Amino acid sequence: MSLRPFHLAFPVHDLAAARAFYSELLGCREGRSSDHWIDFDLYGHQIVANLDAGMTPRPIHNAVDGHDVPVPHFGIVLTMPQWEDLAERLKAAGVRFGIEPYVRFKGQVGEQATMFFTDPSGNALEFKAFADDSQLFAT
Repeated sequence: MSLRPFHLAFPVHDLAAARAFYSELLGCREGRSSDHWIDFDLYGHQIVANLDAGMTPRPIHNAVDGHDVPVPHFGIVLTMPQWEDLAERLKAAGVRFGIEPYVRFKGQVGEQATMFFTDPSGNALEFKAFADDSQLFAT
């Protein structure tokens, strides 16, 4: 069975800043747009930045592997080479990480490379990769 793309709509306080972040920094192809929203192609998935000029992010954090993980957050499970390339690109661009790129659960079930950062509106993103994709849902 082929995995179908997901769709996620989320608020941003500034569409120009969202366009620069998602298109220029993350490399997402832009789809349709209006004065109030922009569609982006995030590794084959449709995400939509919706203008909410009055938004105020109120992140919650959960402890995971000694780090405060922001909730809510979204992102993609990449291949390890894609993850490594993105981590290097973000570091070179001076992105401030909430959780620096590292390997979580090292030597345990579910071992994964992960990194967290926020977009200009404070939306938290996590990008991760597994050396062994069978670990994605391992218990």
